[in-house]
Amino acid sequence: MTDTTPHRQALAERLVQEGAVVTPAWRAAVEAVPRELFLHPGVFLPEGGRWRPVSAVGSDPAEWARIAYTYDTLTTQLDGHLTADQASEPVAGLPTSSSTTPALVLGMIESLDVEDGHQVLEIGTGTGYSAALMCHRLGEDNVTTVEVDPEVAARADAALEAAGFSTWTVTGDGLLGHPRRAPYDRVIATCAVRRIPYTWIRQTKPGGIVLATVGSWANGAGLAKVTVNEDGTAEGSIIGRASFMQARAQAAAPVAGDLSARTAYADSERQAKLSPLMLDEWMPAFLAQVAAPGAQLVRATTSEGAQLMYLFDPERESFAEFVADGAGWRVRQGGPVSLWDDVEDTLLAWQGEGSPDITSVRLHITDWGHTYRIGDGAALHWQHRLADPR
Repeated sequence: MTDTTPHRQALAERLVQEGAVVTPAWRAAVEAVPRELFLHPGVFLPEGGRWRPVSAVGSDPAEWARIAYTYDTLTTQLDGHLTADQASEPVAGLPTSSSTTPALVLGMIESLDVEDGHQVLEIGTGTGYSAALMCHRLGEDNVTTVEVDPEVAARADAALEAAGFSTWTVTGDGLLGHPRRAPYDRVIATCAVRRIPYTWIRQTKPGGIVLATVGSWANGAGLAKVTVNEDGTAEGSIIGRASFMQARAQAAAPVAGDLSARTAYADSERQAKLSPLMLDEWMPAFLAQVAAPGAQLVRATTSEGAQLMYLFDPERESFAEFVADGAGWRVRQGGPVSLWDDVEDTLLAWQGEGSPDITSVRLHITDWGHTYRIGDGAALHWQHRLADPR
């Protein structure tokens, strides 16, 4: 077996140099926890639009160590079931579990501001690597981690045991937290959520912190950090960009079917004031989700090669279709909600305020919903009511 101590030390040094690790205790955790233990039975590497399986067993030890300590996110499962040991050649598929880039993992953990003795709840065990880092720092009895996928949870639990940590690994819906060991000092989610479930707030001590990625678009999610108040509310802000796989219970099914049929009947058509290509940028994409919760961005190409873009909100049965013309973009809208009107008004108001960064967004959470705000005016203020207690 290859000694990966030099790889761990090199990874820790790079994380320190890039500012992802600032606390000596977290550097010590990176240097101590063997990441390769949490990648069994293997990983999928991107190759020509497909995924090349690389299994831990049978690979050259030096090459496996190099892969294990890459700075990139490593995909460990496709389509909710396929692992690298089950494939012998490149395959197509959708990543459903991964070992996230160490820079993001450690940056988030640093943002938790943990102290000795803190009880931490992790939502989304994944490979178990981040749970192992927290076990090293806080002790295994102070870490509870929840994973919805039984097979992923079993592999993570085995890896944690192999690393010497007999922590609380729970299989279940992380959106419900884990009330049995509540209250917690810190809650951290390693999956993205459309909104922070109030159950997490309820299971956190007053003064405790909840850290989670908010947003369902891969290029427009924000890392929310909120502190729980004595009255059961929570408040904080978006502290930066983040990108995680969506919590499975909240993941929206892709819009399918004949898109031309779904957009055949529009209630209105006009010239767009702003280009929908703005939604390729992080902050406009985040604001679009705040202005039109539940909306999905879909791209397509006509048989003649013309570029099409859509916003669909399946729950509210509404759409916006964008068609490029010589003057810019025309938008056709249908359904009870004028999706692009809501998004465009928000983006225009945001531009009017000087296009502030995502870290300008404040967040207030109660048992009835979320309130987002930029500044003190009414133009950049949104309230999202919860349909259920989650």
